[in-house]
Amino acid sequence: MNNPPENSDVSASSRLLDSHASSQQPGGGDARNRTHGTFTPASIQSYGESSQISEAGYLHGRDGISSAPSGGKSVTKQLAEAHGLKNQRAMYLAYYVPFFNWITHSPLLIVGPEAAGSLMVGAVVRSTVEEGKGIDDNPRGNAAISGIVVGMAGAMTLIGGITRLGFVDNVLSRPFLRGFISAIGFMIMVDQLVPEMGLSDRAREVLLGTYGSSAEKLMFLIQNVHYSHGLTCAVSFSTIAIIMVFRILKKHLQPRYPAVVFFPDQFIVVVLSAVLTWALEWDKKGLVILGNIKGTSNLFRFEWPFQTDKLEHIRNAMSTSFIISLLGFFESSVAAKGIRSASKGGIEGMTYSPNRELVALGVANMVGGCFLGLPAFGGYGRSKLSALTGAKTPMAGIFVALITLASVIWLLPYFYYLPMAVLSALISVVSFSLIEECPEDIRFFIRIRGWSELVLMLLIFFSTFFYSLYLGIALGLGLSLLQIVRHATKPRIQILGKVHGTRDRFENAEVHPERVEYVAGSLIVKIPEPLTFANTGDLKNRLRRLEFYGTNAAHPALPRVRPPEHNKNIIFDIHGVTSIDGSGVQVLSEIVEEYVSHGVRVFFCRIPLPGSEVFQMMEKSGIIDTCGGISHFVSTVENALQLAETEYINYE
Repeated sequence: MNNPPENSDVSASSRLLDSHASSQQPGGGDARNRTHGTFTPASIQSYGESSQISEAGYLHGRDGISSAPSGGKSVTKQLAEAHGLKNQRAMYLAYYVPFFNWITHSPLLIVGPEAAGSLMVGAVVRSTVEEGKGIDDNPRGNAAISGIVVGMAGAMTLIGGITRLGFVDNVLSRPFLRGFISAIGFMIMVDQLVPEMGLSDRAREVLLGTYGSSAEKLMFLIQNVHYSHGLTCAVSFSTIAIIMVFRILKKHLQPRYPAVVFFPDQFIVVVLSAVLTWALEWDKKGLVILGNIKGTSNLFRFEWPFQTDKLEHIRNAMSTSFIISLLGFFESSVAAKGIRSASKGGIEGMTYSPNRELVALGVANMVGGCFLGLPAFGGYGRSKLSALTGAKTPMAGIFVALITLASVIWLLPYFYYLPMAVLSALISVVSFSLIEECPEDIRFFIRIRGWSELVLMLLIFFSTFFYSLYLGIALGLGLSLLQIVRHATKPRIQILGKVHGTRDRFENAEVHPERVEYVAGSLIVKIPEPLTFANTGDLKNRLRRLEFYGTNAAHPALPRVRPPEHNKNIIFDIHGVTSIDGSGVQVLSEIVEEYVSHGVRVFFCRIPLPGSEVFQMMEKSGIIDTCGGISHFVSTVENALQLAETEYINYE
């Protein structure tokens, strides 16, 4: 977006009045820079240059205009996703997003149903039907199950925000996300090929439903391609081609004609397909249409999802709700962070609070679950579209919700002749957007030789493709947690050597051994990190390797290389130990006691200041007394070596 030109003619008095007006707003200071507590509703602020902000700071003039293309896209997309669930009333969830916009601090994040979450809710509904606990053609019962899943996902998200668990968006790796999102996109694409080719009835006969893995469905499509319906295929693939052509045209025309993003291509395709079906009577030629659905019904009612008579459904949906909550928040986080950059269509200086977003998303989904909705989280595509069309405040999201609500209430009867193949084609386009960034990430990791990241991506993708979505999620989460645990529990202690020709310079002897020399009779060990229960479990074994071999890389089964007389003095450089927990100080105390009992002198250098938490823990645990008193705690490694030499001479 282009910044407005600066007005050099603005007088000093005008600037003074502007400054006074901003200081009089609630909370004081600049409205753009004020922050709110996690639970305090934020004003609908606008961001950017001061000339772009409305007088009260709550609404920007382009918010209503920018919501038109997003609203049109939202109508067609939610029709498609609700079609996949057999729960048209689930589309109403998008209209409770004002609860999100009221609390959020991300002005451009547009919230609505996402393909992945909708697919997972549909999977719970299908599994309930398969287990005989539900009826396939019972919209009311299926909607109730959807409300349970969404309500629990919202409750989990809200609890995460209240307990300030927003840091989890930094836990899952980028390869995990890319592999999982790409797998979902490919899975959805294969799923939609069945109705796009007019093979839904045959799939139910051959597969006893449409619940097989993506590999099984792809094999089914290959074996039954000659049974496909010609008109359905033509409508489906022509819809995909038209939408993709419009995407390419918009991409190339937008730099010269920014207004092209307002063109509602998907909405026009939907309307034209319905008109052509009615005019040419395609429904009588075998093309399946949406049929008669009403904009309002008794499904649009308040129903508390956590009722005692639904405990069995709650237990069955618990794991799915947790995954929806986790991945939905993570996707929202990626979208919010992605549009913060002004170079990517965002707003410079926009803030992001993960805990606040958790609260906002949790409230919105809990309200949506009470009205039998779909899970709603932030989407990168619609948020980027909103930013590119000039949105400045969360009011843009509210306008999108109002446009979609009006369409569902008054326009649904006019979609009677809408081909189901067109809805499937719209979902396929969405699935393509989920996987289009995957090749770029693969090329990047190949270029940097990030083989572990590539293996993680491929493992998640193929496990989802050949078995199920849940196996891919379980493997991805398990491997990511294993990587985190492995990284956290690995001690990073180093053996230091004195740099040749210097008195007080010491470096890691394992990095450049030719530059350093070992100090006779002393083992200098650097601990460059905080000590916790996680990384002290193997500390004794690592120290033993340094004593025996002078390196961590040696195998413990090898014969000893360093004689015992080279370890008469153990010097710990603990400058990096900025914190220590009870388990860590207990292990360190045992190590010091063992050294002292064998006649080894122990010194600590570059210690934390007296009175600090680390120093107090070492004092209370008895480490200071065991070493020989405070005199064994010095400021530098050189001082520790001098003290060790002096004590050795006195001892002799």
